[in-house]
Amino acid sequence: MKDIKEKISIIMPAYNEAEHIRISVEETIKTFEDFGCNWELIVIDDGSTDSTPKILEELVPKYPGQLLVGTNPSNMGKGEAIKNALNLVSGDYVVFLDADLDLHPLQVQTLFDIMRLDNADIVIGSKLHPNSIVQYPLERKIASYVYYLLVKLMFNLPCHDTQTGLKLFKVEVLRKVFPKILVKKYAFDLEVLVVAHSLGFRIAEAPIVLKPQRIYYGRIGYNAINDTFRDTLAVFYRMKILKYYDRIDHHSG
Repeated sequence: MKDIKEKISIIMPAYNEAEHIRISVEETIKTFEDFGCNWELIVIDDGSTDSTPKILEELVPKYPGQLLVGTNPSNMGKGEAIKNALNLVSGDYVVFLDADLDLHPLQVQTLFDIMRLDNADIVIGSKLHPNSIVQYPLERKIASYVYYLLVKLMFNLPCHDTQTGLKLFKVEVLRKVFPKILVKKYAFDLEVLVVAHSLGFRIAEAPIVLKPQRIYYGRIGYNAINDTFRDTLAVFYRMKILKYYDRIDHHSG
């Protein structure tokens, strides 16, 4: 990615990631250093109660001006963490990257390639892409496919998997979309894509390699599934019934 002259901002939300955060930050930084592009890594600690904040505090002086850390006073959800991170972004492209490193940042290269080939404004990693290599339980595969069918029926989005934690955006997309976003947690990604699509931004998908660094269960349970479903219905209600996204036009902060 040495031919990319613009700056890339990586946003990494983190909540109780003490076990992974040091290696995740260092591996991400090493990857982008090897890419040879202009970058910054923005980590938002979402009210962690373990040693995540302390570890991040130790890492910041090692990467002055390139590792930026923000803090939510309490656990407000991934969506709110990413929205707050946008206030720190100075890049032309924004990458969403999960803190657990299930998706290695090397895959960002593929997203940029597809963005160019498809002339896209957004490229999202997709577990359901035919070329993806995913290692996760059958129950999760079924849940992902069922959710895809639900989203397709409700919103007719031009993508199969809204929830994978690796995404690439042109920064102007987020600056136009984020002022309209209300979801703070699990359906945040869906709402961003629904609003972006309604504004005419082009979305493309990329294959991924997903290698879980921990057991899924315990991290994502029935409460999370219920919350996601409820928030998905709320996005549908705002989009199709209230026409909220057509009417709302907050100024971005």
